[in-house]
Amino acid sequence: MSTRSRAVLFSAMAAAAALTLSACGSGGTSGGGGNTNFVTGDNGIDTAAQGKRAAAPDLSGRTIDGKTLDVADYKGKVVVLNVWGSWCGPCRAEAPYFAKVSKEYRDKGVQFVGINTRDTSTTPAVAFEKQRGITYPSLYDPTGKLMLRFEKGTLNPQLIPSTLVLDRHGKVAARALQALSEEDLVKMIKPVLAEK
Repeated sequence: MSTRSRAVLFSAMAAAAALTLSACGSGGTSGGGGNTNFVTGDNGIDTAAQGKRAAAPDLSGRTIDGKTLDVADYKGKVVVLNVWGSWCGPCRAEAPYFAKVSKEYRDKGVQFVGINTRDTSTTPAVAFEKQRGITYPSLYDPTGKLMLRFEKGTLNPQLIPSTLVLDRHGKVAARALQALSEEDLVKMIKPVLAEK
């Protein structure tokens, strides 16, 4: 192999690695300087006080199983939004915790909703959920349009996986830009669920 061919191959591999890392990270930092009205805890979970929360944008469309869903229909409940892809290693790692906690909190006023992104068809997404016992609905967002509806400088999903907790009024109360353990997922939900 010539030096030029090796250089081209190395450049292609480096670009592919960079794309993979940006598309599916195991952690991240919060964006936004200035007055963002949210605080990052030492566990990497960002939170916003009740009077300082931004409303979630319109999150509606087709689910991976072909139904229609509008997250606004869940106002009055605490909503846990999880942005995931079947191709994402950290998403696979956290999925069993989401399956378990969603069942434990279903009758306590908490609704889980997935946002499946960057899967080029729903087939791998459906298989992912079936294999991991996910029983809550997931919106199908192959190009990331739903993620782009969140305003810059708010608690918005920036990585895959990302998890947001919406309060009973449809406002973003907490965000994690990393795969979550069962313990951290429950820590995100409980304070919002306890709000009156």
